[in-house]
Amino acid sequence: MGSDNNQTVLHFHGASGTVTGSNFLLESGGFRILIDCGMFQGSKTEKELNYRQFPYDVTELDAVILTHAHIDHSGLIPKLAKAGYAGPIYATPATIDLCSVMLPDSGHIQEMEVEQLNRRNRRRGRDVVEPIYTADDAVEALTLFRPAELKSWTRISDSLRFRFWNAGHLLGSASVEIELGEGENRKRFLFSGDIGPEHKLLQLDPEAPADIDYLICESTYGDTDRIDASEDSRRRALKAVISEAFKPNGALLIPSFAVERTQELLADLVWLMERHEIPECPIVIDSPLATKASRIFFNHAGELEDGGLLKRAMNSRNVRFTESVEQSKAIDFMKGFHIVIAASGMCEAGRIRHRLKNWLWREEGTVLLVGYQAQGTLGRILEQGAETVRIQGDEITVRARIRTLELYSGHADGPELAQWVRQRMPVRKGVFLVHGEQEALVAMRARVAEILPADHIFIPRIDSAFELTDTGARDISELAPPPRLDPGQPGHRDWHNDYQNLLLDLQEQLKRAADDKAKAAVIRKIRKALME
Repeated sequence: MGSDNNQTVLHFHGASGTVTGSNFLLESGGFRILIDCGMFQGSKTEKELNYRQFPYDVTELDAVILTHAHIDHSGLIPKLAKAGYAGPIYATPATIDLCSVMLPDSGHIQEMEVEQLNRRNRRRGRDVVEPIYTADDAVEALTLFRPAELKSWTRISDSLRFRFWNAGHLLGSASVEIELGEGENRKRFLFSGDIGPEHKLLQLDPEAPADIDYLICESTYGDTDRIDASEDSRRRALKAVISEAFKPNGALLIPSFAVERTQELLADLVWLMERHEIPECPIVIDSPLATKASRIFFNHAGELEDGGLLKRAMNSRNVRFTESVEQSKAIDFMKGFHIVIAASGMCEAGRIRHRLKNWLWREEGTVLLVGYQAQGTLGRILEQGAETVRIQGDEITVRARIRTLELYSGHADGPELAQWVRQRMPVRKGVFLVHGEQEALVAMRARVAEILPADHIFIPRIDSAFELTDTGARDISELAPPPRLDPGQPGHRDWHNDYQNLLLDLQEQLKRAADDKAKAAVIRKIRKALME
């Protein structure tokens, strides 16, 4: 659905009713710009959207504005370019530097995972599949990036300009202020991107303008109040986890996003060791991407709030980075207590899955979850206390301790988000709450309702569309193509998760059966149920 030259329409093609896949299309005056082009993560139902065609003609886009480098915001940019987009992609210089390693890494992971999947598909007589894009596709897409500095206006057309504001979430992360039109016809938009919390180790506090017409605001932790999230409390909590985990021949595994979270953890771990708060031990960064990203952070240390500590941590004698597969495999044979930080943060891909296969079944192991775990991911399943999980087709009993530490979150909590919205006042026409699961969105709406009238607050569904008029927003989703997902699907466990649980439950029942006769009885009951 396109807009006529007199309409301004905002489409929500991702991060709507769910946390990932950030993708917003703004149409006005015959001009079309995309804010973010992120990859969906979480349940298989959502991840399958990554393989479908975009819900718009990519060749009709005039520009892309990228808030930051995290894959759920940038991860489909190579697919966009591969599909025919050839216009500019605007981002901060640090975001471009991070994307230069993150996007090719994403393409490489897809190539490797598709290769493994196709081996299984051939054995099962199924069709082979293609990766969403390759590392080479990602490198080609990087030629479209154009740098834009914080707080400096960039004009895209005679009637459209934008500028970035520090979002305090990640190196290079930004909120995007957009102005459409001139004089009395001017409309001002603010896309929050991801807003960082107070007491973020490496980032300055977020900034953004006030007095806007439409605000598009993230809500990831809209239902969460972290109470005490100070630097001291964060380090005390980390120290407590390590003290509990520290056992001879034990290991602490930390699934972590390779960019920013890994660097923050590394800095705090070395800080604690320097002050003898925790025993010295090997810290292994088991991620080629984290290694490359850490070098970028090192080079941008002057832009960070505590860049000196990070540089010192990276040079610590207790820290080593793995790059080759052989170096990674050797970790499984390490003796004595050690700490391994590996991607991915939701345990959905990368080397952390190999480390988990080696340690989840051991009582000497501890897994520390330090970031948001989307519904349907292995990280969320572990967080919810699963006794058995399946990793790469193998059933693994969970005997390791599973701990969660939310104080390393890169997102502001509910009160911080509400305060950030309050500082944007007046917001004249409406607030759209995005980038959150249902409970967080509902809670965030209640917080914003204390600041704005309830009829100014909108929770869009995936692929919904709103006309943005001089008097307010109007839902015109019925004029748009049907949504790619049912409204209740995003942000929830799907049938794939239920199927995996069914297999695990069946195996558990067969294991408990006294003899072959009892096992056969279990199978007969299941077959009977299937026939009903």
